[in-house]
Amino acid sequence: MQPSDMVMNPKQVFLSVLLFGVAGLLLFMYLQVWIEERHTGRVEKKREQKSTSAWGPANYFQPAPGIMITEKLQEHIANQSPKFHIPEEVKKKKDNLLHPGRPTRVLTKTSSHSQGENQDLDKVSGSLTNHLIESHQGAKTVFKKYSEINWPLDTRPLNKSLVKDNKWKKIEVTQEERRSFLQEFCKKYSGASHPQSHLFHMVSRIYVEDKHKILYCEVPKAGCSNWKRILMVLNGLASSAYNISHDAVHYGKHLKKLDSFDLKGIYTRLNTYTKAVFVRDPMERLVSAFRDKFEHPNSYYHPVFGKAIIKKYRPNACNESLNNGSGVKFKEFVHYLLDSHRPVGMDIHWEKVSKLCYPCLINYDFVGKFETLEEDANYFLQLIGAPKELKFPNFKDRHSSDERTNAQVVRQYLKDLSRTERQLIYDFYYLDYLMFNYTAPFL
Repeated sequence: MQPSDMVMNPKQVFLSVLLFGVAGLLLFMYLQVWIEERHTGRVEKKREQKSTSAWGPANYFQPAPGIMITEKLQEHIANQSPKFHIPEEVKKKKDNLLHPGRPTRVLTKTSSHSQGENQDLDKVSGSLTNHLIESHQGAKTVFKKYSEINWPLDTRPLNKSLVKDNKWKKIEVTQEERRSFLQEFCKKYSGASHPQSHLFHMVSRIYVEDKHKILYCEVPKAGCSNWKRILMVLNGLASSAYNISHDAVHYGKHLKKLDSFDLKGIYTRLNTYTKAVFVRDPMERLVSAFRDKFEHPNSYYHPVFGKAIIKKYRPNACNESLNNGSGVKFKEFVHYLLDSHRPVGMDIHWEKVSKLCYPCLINYDFVGKFETLEEDANYFLQLIGAPKELKFPNFKDRHSSDERTNAQVVRQYLKDLSRTERQLIYDFYYLDYLMFNYTAPFL
């Protein structure tokens, strides 16, 4: 072969370069797709791990129970026919509530179930598995995340020097029992660790009244509107609680919150002020919130929550409902509440007290209950030296013509739910039931 035969003409050079360019481009595209697939796989794996954690995104008190789903339970859920119950020994609250050897609370499968329950959980059964198990050890694990700081470790004795009337003796005894019960509960679950980070978040629901040195943690649907009226009167912002409108209470921004202070101001008040929290039976509070926000016209909750709930949980919803978000049914609301992939986030009106007020991290000096609201509130006013003429108002803040939400009203709403759904609501508020010694509802 002559050297001249090996010389490529321009056309061959062009074709060779073109072929190499196309081959290189194809290789580049293949590598890009391969890299993207690997990256997506890692992201999806992380999402799966997060979605199968006990409570989703990390929070700063809620126990993080391990998920112990057996193959049979997984198969059962996949077939969309779950029905669970708590073993009888776990239901014996007096024996197991604070016992260090309390068995892990596992919801086990029963032998029978109804076709109606299968349909009830058709959309959300997979996501509800995150709420089926809570363990004592999981509660302790969360507290190990925190380092020790200068935190108010012990509940201070209440200063009763300003209480002159003997009629409060019975309430004094009840109050000491509640405080002791909560303190013992928290000792069992919290161990020796205390929080350091996210302090501003933990105190974001606490209102401050400096004159009488009060810290009040707001729990919606547990008398919070009238409590804020009382704080405004104590602050000198109004002469009577009865003259303050709903909008002035909730939108006037007349009261300070603890997270508006610097760290020194927060710690000083936590260690020296009288800290109060008022709670309510979780199931009753949930129904009260639903009635208030979804059974009356509401320019915020209907378009923000109602539309999202109807869109996800109501098959074949009409355009009118999808457009205005009105007419949400309690069953649909419950499906939203229990869904770990909610179409819209949580709201303070049905959030757990354990995540609003952190009662095992902030040692509250006074634990009031909505069920004895008027007596508890007026006793507290005596404790902090409020003016004698100041009494806690007993009027209904809104929808005054409606019957108050009580145990009988709650039963009417729960009867539309399956046994599984009622059980899962209890599981969702499990800590609130335990730490405030509420009786488990009849499920």
